[in-house]
Amino acid sequence: MTIIVEEERHLKDILKQIVLDPKCLTPAHVVGGIRSIVRGEASEAQIGGFLIALKLRRIDSDPEMVAAMAQETLRGAIVPDIGLDGKPREEIGMIVDIVGTGGDGWNTFNISTTSSLIAVAAGLTVAKHGSRAFSSNCGSADLLEGMGCNLNAILPVHVARFLKEHRYCFVLANNFHPSMHYVKMMCNELAFPTPFKVLGPMINPVVPHRAVIGVNSKALGPVMAEALRIMGRRNYAVVCGDENLDEISIAGDTHVWHIQESGEIKNYTIHPRDFGVPAHPLSEAAGATLEDNKATLHRLLSNELEDRDIAARDFVLINTGFLLYVAGTASSMEEGATIARQTLESGKVKTLLENFAKAIYTITCMCESSQPPP
Repeated sequence: MTIIVEEERHLKDILKQIVLDPKCLTPAHVVGGIRSIVRGEASEAQIGGFLIALKLRRIDSDPEMVAAMAQETLRGAIVPDIGLDGKPREEIGMIVDIVGTGGDGWNTFNISTTSSLIAVAAGLTVAKHGSRAFSSNCGSADLLEGMGCNLNAILPVHVARFLKEHRYCFVLANNFHPSMHYVKMMCNELAFPTPFKVLGPMINPVVPHRAVIGVNSKALGPVMAEALRIMGRRNYAVVCGDENLDEISIAGDTHVWHIQESGEIKNYTIHPRDFGVPAHPLSEAAGATLEDNKATLHRLLSNELEDRDIAARDFVLINTGFLLYVAGTASSMEEGATIARQTLESGKVKTLLENFAKAIYTITCMCESSQPPP
């Protein structure tokens, strides 16, 4: 989908038109507003007004609007050069992601982050898009940084190397979406989730070939799936736990909107039993502080599980298993969970994380040594 903006307009003019005639809001207005922000023209008051206008208009319930916002935000991103010109780069192959919108209020353990590591150890190549905590106690970036990974050091120029040599790269949003700095500041100051909150999983600048994307509302599931379809994404699965959880739920049913290669969106429901895993109350897989989550991750990767870790482990297994299924590595969800468990228990994931941290340290040292003396 291409949005045609007839002329570059200042956000102030767009806001005026939206206020005077709210029904006039079109994808072109949204795109024009984002471009004005990216060009650095808009004041904080105008950006705040724009975010409020989008929220009141409920554009996050309109797939065309969401797709327009995501595409324009990607247009302003720093896209790493890894040969994604419509076909997988031969040395890297298929790239996947597993990521959620956040904001579900459940404060569970870092499921998608752990699942991404297990998936890589199981053979996939993952470009994990994420950020630091906003609505939870410990975000994906917080956890990895707590485990010794200096994610700020990973710049767009490093992505191809990490994907080729380690099959894993963490794409820290701040380093790849500098034009969204002012929007993020305003979003953090507002007392409600803005439509930009929905975009996070959609704007990975690597543009993975397949992905599992969690949303924090069942109403958002079909909207997100249709927006992704409009953007040309295929073999993406949008998921939402029955509790409005932005993961595949370990407690019961999860709703899935699966975009097929043909573009058809298949809606179905899955349950832990489909993975050969027992259900657990979400409270048993709750996350807490960064230190608590680091300790849990260490026990998982070191095969030093305590009884309190079983629910979190099984939670991770079903989410990893589903990613392996969507990626085509597993022929069924149950096989995916089995592969995930075998991989986790092999110790490969711990080695992977240690090597990832060492690789980041190496590029950090190289960058520091190339700096001229003060």
